[in-house]
Amino acid sequence: MRKLKNNELGRITVDEFKSVEKTPLIVVLDNIRSLNNIGSVFRTSDAFLIEKIYLCGICATPPNKEIHKTALGATESVDWEYKENTLELVKTLQNENVKVLSIEQAENSTKLDAFHPKKGEKYAIVMGNEVKGVKQEVVNASDLCIEIPQLGTKHSLNISVTTGVVIWDLFCKMKL
Repeated sequence: MRKLKNNELGRITVDEFKSVEKTPLIVVLDNIRSLNNIGSVFRTSDAFLIEKIYLCGICATPPNKEIHKTALGATESVDWEYKENTLELVKTLQNENVKVLSIEQAENSTKLDAFHPKKGEKYAIVMGNEVKGVKQEVVNASDLCIEIPQLGTKHSLNISVTTGVVIWDLFCKMKL
């Protein structure tokens, strides 16, 4: 096997990205502190043709040198918008028939492997603060709480890792 060179990867341009059909998935970042985490979410969202990212609360916004360091230009391809209040955004999305999924450890949560998105539905995943997680009021307003099963001694994953796992899982299920 030979590793492919960058020019052999068949990547689309930013203009092509803007016009291709997107995965019916929106990412909502609820008060993410780390600019590196924000940049990483942009890059993952670009890789899987995510429709849009909402940056809420204390999230920094592009253009930003620290976000750019991990996003590597994905802030130019992925549509994004800043909203101050995550709860208001959740209600707006629901009024637009978007199913809101908080990614959080909670009572009666649905394990990610047991969740199956419905064909034709659009979903928004809410990713919470690195320390406090998704705000309780946002969890309460969500249509469903999704949890990644974890079997080790730690009780959480990094927000950028969690986002990558959830996006990949939903992307695979939506593309089948």
